[in-house]
Amino acid sequence: MPFADLGLSDELLRAVGESGYTEPTPIQAATIPSVLMMRDIIGIAQTGTGKTAAFVLPMIDILGHGRSRALMPRSLILEPTRELAAQVAENFEKYGKYHKLSMALLIGGVQMGDQVKALEKGVDVLIATPGRLMDLFERGKILLTQCNLLVIDEADRMLDMGFIPDIENICTKLPANRQTLLFSATMPPPIKKLADKFLSNPKTIEVARPATANINITQYVVPVGSASHAKRAALRQLLGQEEVKNAIIFCNRKTTVRELNKSLRGYGFSSGEIHGDMEQPQRIAELERFKKGEINILVASDVAARGLDIKGVSHVFNFDAPWHPDDYIHRIGRTGRAGATGVAYTFASSADAENIDNIEKLTGMKIPRLEGGPPPEAEEAPRGRSAREEKPKRARAAPRRKAAEEETPDAPAPRAEKPARREEPRPRSDPPRHPREEPRSRNDDRRPRRGREQDDGPDEGWNGPVPDFLSVVLTSD
Repeated sequence: MPFADLGLSDELLRAVGESGYTEPTPIQAATIPSVLMMRDIIGIAQTGTGKTAAFVLPMIDILGHGRSRALMPRSLILEPTRELAAQVAENFEKYGKYHKLSMALLIGGVQMGDQVKALEKGVDVLIATPGRLMDLFERGKILLTQCNLLVIDEADRMLDMGFIPDIENICTKLPANRQTLLFSATMPPPIKKLADKFLSNPKTIEVARPATANINITQYVVPVGSASHAKRAALRQLLGQEEVKNAIIFCNRKTTVRELNKSLRGYGFSSGEIHGDMEQPQRIAELERFKKGEINILVASDVAARGLDIKGVSHVFNFDAPWHPDDYIHRIGRTGRAGATGVAYTFASSADAENIDNIEKLTGMKIPRLEGGPPPEAEEAPRGRSAREEKPKRARAAPRRKAAEEETPDAPAPRAEKPARREEPRPRSDPPRHPREEPRSRNDDRRPRRGREQDDGPDEGWNGPVPDFLSVVLTSD
């Protein structure tokens, strides 16, 4: 079915054609006609299936008629992250270039003044994150009484980030007879409850079972050792493969993102990083470097796991198995987009075992383990260190074992034998020496620890009488 059969305007079809698309994806083909008929929609689709265009395209045609008023946007799109909001704005610019629609982007991390100026001029499309929208609303800088079209995108991510109360509050500020579109990759009970409360007789469009991964993505679990460097060694080996053109590496913690990026750059990889502690301009700049190919590896926290549409990502690596199993679907969805194929590796140490189990329960499939187990480099490095560390450990253990023997009732017997062996050379020297000075003698360099252990004997707990053999040493010729 071509786009022309979906009921879109000629201007919009022209923009779509110039973008290189000829046929809609399943979610687009099922959603666009219903949105044009002003139906409420619940769309359940995996990431990378063209979900964004499924609501952007019909919205452009719907908003093509009418005009905006100051501080009163005609439509509202709620996104969980700044990156995703910026991407939706790019879609409107690309597909709406033959329509005279005004747009404003309300996100945190940037100056509020320019955003307020755009609202004062009037906007047809308002794309916002819930936090910044509520901030401006409470300041009286925006009115939602004329907003007749609401899109809640990545609803399950909104739930994870704690935005559901804000969304419910926003919905109460909108006209009751609005059109509402809700999209999500999964449908947990709180999201279903939200849809039941704020959508009117919605049409449910489900192009895949919830929480299933894209079939174009080949998935592997890579078992690694528990040592901290094991994952890095395995990652470097997989990144060295020729088929890895570019990759996104996801970590659970921001500190891990920074440390891993530093490590990869130290090994000569062209990598960058993106995480929540970075300022918005820095994050945008790093994403642009990755999109332009200036770097081919992007180490990221889950701030980049949802909605980022970067063409040609060949591989995704989960350096840490995600804490929330839903995030696994969104992470690996950065590859295999728009019909392309991709590969996703998830490193699994003993600490990741529970997270892997939860992912497999959610997806209903057993993720194949990488044939041959972990890469050799991931195992050899820790073994080498262990071997180097074993000797000093055993050397340190020897005095402890000796001390334990001295505390037993049979301890005096071995003490009597060892000084006796050392007494033989002493008749050669005229002045007798105190036995406590024996460990300092250079003649005892062969057994420094044993001599030192005898010195430390009383500190280890010996409080009995002085053995008779010590006096023998002092009086014999």
